[in-house]
Amino acid sequence: MGFRVGQGLIERFTKDTPRFKDELDVMKFICKDFWTSVFKKQIDNLRTNHQGIYVLQDNKFRLLTQLSAGKQYLEHAPKFLAFTCGLVRGALSNLGVKSIVTAEVSVMPACKFQVMIQKI
Repeated sequence: MGFRVGQGLIERFTKDTPRFKDELDVMKFICKDFWTSVFKKQIDNLRTNHQGIYVLQDNKFRLLTQLSAGKQYLEHAPKFLAFTCGLVRGALSNLGVKSIVTAEVSVMPACKFQVMIQKI
């Protein structure tokens, strides 16, 4: 479901945007504009190994802030991240970037999304 929503949102958000130069530009757009439109804040940190792997870190992820900050609900956190993984994957797909998106939570409400770009 997140994949399809991501596809639709990115169409709406990029209709007046010039073409992106490379996948780093695409990821910057996802971290700044797309994330801000969806979650009302930018990604806190974007890292890359320049070999197709990007790590997006959100220190106060909106969908996890309502859960307890303790370890009590840590095991339930992945359920809240699956939709967002699909959202990012769908957005990237519509921008011509095939990817695998995974998420991890070690301390609530912070989370990291790992985006692995697949070469076509």
